[in-house]
Amino acid sequence: MKHVTTTLLATLLALPAHAAITVRDDDGNAVTVARPAQRILALAPHITELLFAAGGGDRIAGVVSYSDYPEAAKKIAQVGDNRQYDMERIIAMKPDLIVIWMHGSAERQIAMLRQLKVPIYHSDPKKLADIPNNMERLGQLMGTEKVAAPAAAQLRAKLASLTARYAQRPPVRLFYQVWDKPLYTISGASIISDAMRVCGGQNVFAAMKIVAPVVTPEGVLQENPEAIFATSEKSDADSEGGLAMWRAFPSLAAVRGNNLFRLNGDLLNRAGPRMVDGAAALCEKLELARQHRAAPAVKAAK
Repeated sequence: MKHVTTTLLATLLALPAHAAITVRDDDGNAVTVARPAQRILALAPHITELLFAAGGGDRIAGVVSYSDYPEAAKKIAQVGDNRQYDMERIIAMKPDLIVIWMHGSAERQIAMLRQLKVPIYHSDPKKLADIPNNMERLGQLMGTEKVAAPAAAQLRAKLASLTARYAQRPPVRLFYQVWDKPLYTISGASIISDAMRVCGGQNVFAAMKIVAPVVTPEGVLQENPEAIFATSEKSDADSEGGLAMWRAFPSLAAVRGNNLFRLNGDLLNRAGPRMVDGAAALCEKLELARQHRAAPAVKAAK
């Protein structure tokens, strides 16, 4: 009898043990999976990047449009875009975890996803420090902590280094131009404003109530920012694009100081791991604006 009991115990110990895993998402809600997630839907480009960085790229069953980084993400099946999900395809994929981002037009679609009774994690980093936190929590849900934890630690160290170097530098008032027709910017509630803070920058429209408000050229002129930033895609990285409109106002501080800058939009407009690199590029441009105070450049600087 003792032999039988010992054999049974050994058999049970040999079986894979999967305890339920619970983390809290960016809303503070508990998200529980019965076992490490294997079939995940990443319903925003930044989420795809987070999952890859956390060691779970091979577990992503579906993505949305513009999920193009890293290169392997381009081969993953798409289940829609930020306007509409293909619910039939999503159901057929039988996901065991859905990672969402709640944007302005997403409420109806998210409500449909909740009817599937699949665990849903809301990823919505508000500060740069939330990005490595997301990586760690998603790593826990996938059981890939051995990849996610050191990757998150490395990102935190990089962010700490940037903050130590730039946050206490003389402040630079800046305007961040998301789009020029109409003229969109971001408020202090955006994670991009946190990147500005890390760099010693001050968002001239930080007090706006809407995260992505429309402003007027007259409003920008009244604020008279010392630097103006716009973002570019890879295809037009060498073009001045929407920044050219400001050259019609030579008395504008950003024009006088030669501080019209373009940055890689994929790095700053996505709250994924690469955003810390985007913040580093922003910091470098703001430092250039500080240098222009002492010796304004004559030629266009970009």
